[in-house]
Amino acid sequence: MNESRHQVDYVLCIHSKGSEDLEKGKVYQVLQDEKARLEGYLRVIDESDEDYLYPDSNFVPLEIPIEAQDALFTRDWA
Repeated sequence: MNESRHQVDYVLCIHSKGSEDLEKGKVYQVLQDEKARLEGYLRVIDESDEDYLYPDSNFVPLEIPIEAQDALFTRDWA
């Protein structure tokens, strides 16, 4: 895994098999969880609006401009 993956805030789901709460082709917000990342997982806000751990191999990182983030994710996670 490259270093840029370490700082990812958004990912695109490329594999959703075995998970009812992920949709292939959908963009998801990632919550930083260093321990999970070191074990090969990402903490993702999924379709249930909750954060869960998923294998990082289910996703590819995305760089999304701030203006687009506002349009994609209008929910306040704080």
